[in-house]
Amino acid sequence: MTTTTNRTDSGTALHRGLSGRQLTMIGLGGAIGTGLFLGSTLAISEAGPAVVVAYVLCGLVALVIAWALAEMVVVHPRAGAFGSIAHAYVGPWAGFVLRWTYWSMQVIAIGGEVIAAGIYVQYWWPSLPLWLPVVVFSVLVLAVNAAAVSLFGEFEYWFAMVKVTAISVFVLLGLLLVFVGLPHRDATGLGNLTEHGGFLPNGLSGLGLAMVFVLFSYIGTEVVSVTAAESEDPERDIPRAARRMVVRLGLFYVLAILVVVTVVPWTVTAQGGEVDASPFVKVFAAAGIPAAAGLMNFVVITAALSSANTNLYLTTRMLHSLAQHRFAPAWTGRLSPSGVPRHALLLSAVGLAVATALSAKSDSQAYLVLFGISVFAAIVVWVLILATHAVFRARRARLGLPGSPVRLAGAPFTSGIAALFLVAVLVSTFFIEGLDPAWRFGIPFFLVLLVAYAVLRRRVGTGEEDDLLQEELAERRA
Repeated sequence: MTTTTNRTDSGTALHRGLSGRQLTMIGLGGAIGTGLFLGSTLAISEAGPAVVVAYVLCGLVALVIAWALAEMVVVHPRAGAFGSIAHAYVGPWAGFVLRWTYWSMQVIAIGGEVIAAGIYVQYWWPSLPLWLPVVVFSVLVLAVNAAAVSLFGEFEYWFAMVKVTAISVFVLLGLLLVFVGLPHRDATGLGNLTEHGGFLPNGLSGLGLAMVFVLFSYIGTEVVSVTAAESEDPERDIPRAARRMVVRLGLFYVLAILVVVTVVPWTVTAQGGEVDASPFVKVFAAAGIPAAAGLMNFVVITAALSSANTNLYLTTRMLHSLAQHRFAPAWTGRLSPSGVPRHALLLSAVGLAVATALSAKSDSQAYLVLFGISVFAAIVVWVLILATHAVFRARRARLGLPGSPVRLAGAPFTSGIAALFLVAVLVSTFFIEGLDPAWRFGIPFFLVLLVAYAVLRRRVGTGEEDDLLQEELAERRA
């Protein structure tokens, strides 16, 4: 596989070593974490069987985000993806806030997934101290990310394949169990969708509250845009990977959750999130698969590590991009001989260090605060991406620049509706018990970022000499 750089400066330019098939699986790997297998119980407890509607609606929003990103990064396949584009089209402050917010959000997510993987190892060895598997898994994902990007892509391809295969088998067995039946088990039919309080047992308010948990399951679909700077053929691979990834993710989520609420009464599913209480385990057990809980535990660990692995990749590339605009230490922008920003990788490993500390102290309250900030930041990032897309289209039209070969259908109507939906979900977090840290710590976090930007702007400037839009205009004039 040939490896080229995406800029003339080979000292800081990322290498193009990711194929189209790897991009699709990296996108799936970043989005499918433990939330589908175990965390979906929170959404089901709020909405009942109507949680399927929540997954459909949030899937459509994720599709809008992915397509808006594809439209922009095909024109500018550069490091930092939507962060660099926001810097050029909206302003340096937007690029600064968007990239540091995304970095912080994913750093927290990395720690959460590694802690989750460690907890599920304790399913087999309950006496094992939690910090030990957390440290082992942290070293593993660091080693994979320190390798050449092509090796990372191949590793993540097969890592993600495990959970994709598990979901596919689950859906197939579930549909057979619903409509045909399995040996020693009669078909369940569709009764569980309307019994136990009806399809919408907690009303529209329950459906609305479920949206925040469901939406968070789709966070990570933007990973495909971040890989543009290292794609072998961005114009061909990015739109294709975005479409395949979101469609497959939506089908996986919608069909899997439909099977869950059809096979198992939602009142039972909502009672707990332990491995042996997972609806996935119940379906596998009903199919006569031996050691269903142990098998599912392995899949959940793989899902958590795959998500952590991809998120570490994302944070490293965002930090590298910030360094190009002098919004992060210059040493984080330097690359290893294999084209990996290993200094940025080490700084992005702060989430793994926090995870180790929390697992050693079992400080659940501290982690709840971090999770609250992560939820708040994730939704704000998506809103800012849609705002960037609107400015991207408007400025290119005003300057007479050609449009992107990839277009988000229905924009700005579709993107506007998606933005309003996201704002509504963000407001709903204020009313969900346990997520109040999202507002109490999220808003101060953004205020700190804006103050930091103001200080940096006075000291080092804004990096406007690397403005993507100005580069394109100069090329056309030449």
